[in-house]
Amino acid sequence: MGRWGDGEMGQKNINNTYTPQAINHILNRKLKTKNSIDRPIWINQGDAFVAALPSPETRFTYGIDFNLPAIGNQWHSWSPETESFAEFIAPARTFALAHQIDQLREAGLIKGGSLDNALVCNESGWLNPPLRFENEPVRHKLLDLVGDLSLLGSFPQAHYLAYKASHKLHIQLAQKISELSLSKTNFRS
Repeated sequence: MGRWGDGEMGQKNINNTYTPQAINHILNRKLKTKNSIDRPIWINQGDAFVAALPSPETRFTYGIDFNLPAIGNQWHSWSPETESFAEFIAPARTFALAHQIDQLREAGLIKGGSLDNALVCNESGWLNPPLRFENEPVRHKLLDLVGDLSLLGSFPQAHYLAYKASHKLHIQLAQKISELSLSKTNFRS
């Protein structure tokens, strides 16, 4: 396995970002696995959850629900077999609520954040439209899930389903999948 910067990850374009072909190549390697989830795995906290369910294909479905009209309740489902990650998921920017910006800055969590690379929302709408997708916030949450599950090295075939989840819940799911794969429980080869 290569390291970032050793050339394995593909060619960068003029903006010093990876090309869509390189991004898809990296992700496709992670998706090619002979393991699949055998039984449902659920991680939840209150009404938030993330799950890996047996499925004939790898699919990611995410839902969010915010009490702001600009975001509201959004769902998105993505199958890497039918849609390009680089085109339909990777462009989705992170987002923040305007009333949380100062608190996030004080905690040192948004040092590189700006209105150019993140969406900011308040009660009256987006402070920096236009959105890249009508449901860009939920696509970014799906992007977070894919990124967190990448810690596994490869994705067991499953339908990954999340609602109002967090990085913490995503990581707990990755840990559970890792534990189960080591014991070979809940997996088919």
